[in-house]
Amino acid sequence: MIVDCHGHYTTAPKPLQDFRDAQIAALASGAPAPSPDSIAISDDEIRKSLENAQLRLQRERGYDLTIFSPRASAMAHHIGTEATSIAWTRACNDLIARVCELYPENFVGVCQLPQSPGAPPANSVRELERCVNELGFIGCNLNPDPSGGHWNGPPLTDRTWYPIYEKMVELDVPAMVHVSSSCNANFHATGAHYINADTTAFMQFLTSDLFRDFPTLRFVIPHGGGAVPYHWGRYRGLAQDMKRPPLGELLLHNVFFDTCVYHQPGIDLLAKVIPVENILFGSEMVGAVRGIDPETGHYYDDTKRYVDALALNEDDKRKIFSGNAARVYPRLAPKLTELAR
Repeated sequence: MIVDCHGHYTTAPKPLQDFRDAQIAALASGAPAPSPDSIAISDDEIRKSLENAQLRLQRERGYDLTIFSPRASAMAHHIGTEATSIAWTRACNDLIARVCELYPENFVGVCQLPQSPGAPPANSVRELERCVNELGFIGCNLNPDPSGGHWNGPPLTDRTWYPIYEKMVELDVPAMVHVSSSCNANFHATGAHYINADTTAFMQFLTSDLFRDFPTLRFVIPHGGGAVPYHWGRYRGLAQDMKRPPLGELLLHNVFFDTCVYHQPGIDLLAKVIPVENILFGSEMVGAVRGIDPETGHYYDDTKRYVDALALNEDDKRKIFSGNAARVYPRLAPKLTELAR
């Protein structure tokens, strides 16, 4: 079975964006904000948005199940007030829940959180509880920089984040560390801001005792870990200079990486540097990179091809394709058992 741990609803029906546009327009004009209840999307519109996109690609590429969340670049936590983010987040998460209800064999939900610059992270706990307990989601996306590229909030290791971590541990769900759009002209969103954030989060974890406080807390760092695998020696050396424990002991019980790396040498490096047990298959297809690589004739984001080509035994490939996801997302395991029957 092949589980894609990194999917976003980048093809959501137009009424969702219409609601967002109206929400932003109301912020500018001072008019009353629209209600998420005003969004009218039929089941057929959802089917149409997926059948020629994520579902078609699942079938063509041989994926079985996608861990699916709202479009990351559209979270845009920096826009408006905390109330703005709460309403937008609820609308996005409810739509993901409908996708999972329509296609229970193809998608399982992960939630956006209603973060907002300056708002206590604890205020996101209620939505996390709702999505896990009521909507059946198996994890969340956590934005380490709700400011949209200005990085003016506390690091992920600050105690202000602890209420979210306490709830994640209680619910036994992981978080994918995932920023959103960049409003800082210095940082292209997907080419710089995303990769910067992945690298930054790893370094924050390295310099803290977060996992001593939360030994069962789990994070997935996407996009192959940003710069981390390429500079693994640097991070090992920094940990050593700082008198920190070895990285395997310090972080690798709690931090995992996906395979959203869009060329074979990158995947080869990832699998050579990072233990197989810490790698989860992911594609982020219909996402940041949608074109065909002229050097191979295949889509850049067809990441299964790269994993298939790794010099690994079949047991290790099974871990990457599904086994590790079942460990990192324990609420996924019963679904995988059901689908395997």
